[in-house]
Amino acid sequence: MTSDNGSSGSSGTLRVAAAQVNTNVGDIDGNARLIEKWIGLSQDQGADLVAFPELTITGYPPEDLVLYDNFIAANKAALNRIASSVGDIVAVVGFVDSEETPTGTKLFNAAAVLHNRKVITTYRKIHLPNYGVFDERRYFTPGSECPVLSINGIKVGINICEDIWQQIGPSEVQCANGAQIIVNINSSPYESGKQGDRVNIVTDLSRRNRVYTLYTNQIGGQDELVFDGGSMLAGPDGELLGTSPRFDESLLVADIDAASMESSRLQHQAFAISEEELDAIGQPSAIDMTVASSPKRPKLQDLSIHRLGRHDAVYRALVLGTRDYLKKTGFKKVAVAVSGGIDSAIVTAIAVDAIGAENVVGVAMPSRYSSPGSITDAEDLCSRLGVELWNIPIEPGHSASEEMLADVFQGTEPGLSEENTQSRVRGNLMMSIANKFGWLILTTGNKSEMATGYATLYGDMAGAYAVIKDVPKTLVYELCEHRNQRGPGSPIPIAIIDKPPSAELRPDQLDEDSLPPYDQLDRVIHMYIEERMSPDLIIQNEQTLCKDGASETVIRRIIRLIDINEYKRRQSPPGPKITGLAFGKDRRLPIASGWQK
Repeated sequence: MTSDNGSSGSSGTLRVAAAQVNTNVGDIDGNARLIEKWIGLSQDQGADLVAFPELTITGYPPEDLVLYDNFIAANKAALNRIASSVGDIVAVVGFVDSEETPTGTKLFNAAAVLHNRKVITTYRKIHLPNYGVFDERRYFTPGSECPVLSINGIKVGINICEDIWQQIGPSEVQCANGAQIIVNINSSPYESGKQGDRVNIVTDLSRRNRVYTLYTNQIGGQDELVFDGGSMLAGPDGELLGTSPRFDESLLVADIDAASMESSRLQHQAFAISEEELDAIGQPSAIDMTVASSPKRPKLQDLSIHRLGRHDAVYRALVLGTRDYLKKTGFKKVAVAVSGGIDSAIVTAIAVDAIGAENVVGVAMPSRYSSPGSITDAEDLCSRLGVELWNIPIEPGHSASEEMLADVFQGTEPGLSEENTQSRVRGNLMMSIANKFGWLILTTGNKSEMATGYATLYGDMAGAYAVIKDVPKTLVYELCEHRNQRGPGSPIPIAIIDKPPSAELRPDQLDEDSLPPYDQLDRVIHMYIEERMSPDLIIQNEQTLCKDGASETVIRRIIRLIDINEYKRRQSPPGPKITGLAFGKDRRLPIASGWQK
């Protein structure tokens, strides 16, 4: 790589850009305008090539929208309109390609190469992920060609996302056919720790093949997924040269001196891969192109490597997911049931950071069992965050519900049904508020509660977006501490963080009356859900690796609670995925099941 001094590009230098943009699934015209805008910004920076994320035109993931013929036609028409506006710059744009065959229409996850008002060529993704949140084999057919562009004599290979997560993939075919730069376009969703995996994949690819790798990823929230960007450029020695800021739209621009790498790559072992192995991946093709670089290009800023701590990244993912869910569904204002507890505190703080305090209303709904401290803590929280607070005592509705059920419940002992009546009165009030004012309700249940069913259907689960659905309770505490450390001030009262958690549905109730300590609970949930460990292995780990390990009885009870509460999770609102395996699209189990794990 070279640092540009503002002079014209030499024959061995290519100025490349990664456009890290926020698309909107299904908004084909809006996405097309976004692409055209960022092509213009790239030209302003003197770029010869700009790469956009995977399926930029349709947004990712389009899911069953791709099964509609008019959707595919609209996306291809938008591609042609964009191409007609592209001048002397190469733009790599993700879209859905299609091909008619005797057996029907085949769809492809594709990247179009646009230049001089034409679609020059198309790359069709070869490796289609079909695990976790990905369903690409449901929709797409794998491609079979690995094109190499020759742009002013510099050879560039184009591929898509999963293609580089293979030890031998399209990149190897392209490098064996002379590629000096790999451009990999992505829509890779966030999960905690994943950026480190991406960096390792990209730098290892560059080192193995002695090639520059330009990796571009989108940002934004889409239903349960959050995209964090982290676009990057790696050099032929496997060094990370620069990254884009995560969770923000940005343009990563760099000059690549492809000629300087040739001496080191000619004898590299990557090119000893057998022809049979390469042929099994895809067939190479070559396309020659000429780009007239600007005679006087602007000087570029030095590349930076942007890093985020774990808590900062998780918090920003939750904020972005919440903001975009509201924006992309057309809601302007939210209400949160604030109890004076830690879960509603962090959800309210996230909502304020996402859309502003003026667009958030806290609703306190104290009952006969609410402690005075809970009421004052809710007031303190809303005051610190600048949020309007409505106080609606539920005693009239609670008493009325008890009276209505008195005859049918006569002769039975009070229990969970009576406790949950309070939660359902609150849920009814929140949904009435949403219905009246056209607001969206943010629910406050965390992953520990969703896992064990420690939540009330049509009560505290009633709402439209579950902000911390994938956040374990122990991490909720850490995020509150993080938010207070970030400032300004301490928006979450220390009294909320320090007090024992309680649903306050009966006198002197604590969560640990019904659940194990949260540190034990969250460890078991992580092992059982995210690591897919067997009960016996979890028991062994807890007994041998943890000083305060959960007992076998407790572990089997937790697992039983997780298994029998699948029906509740199916009825919970969507919420942002932040862990390696989230409930919802990431984990799909039958509700009626005779399998005993």
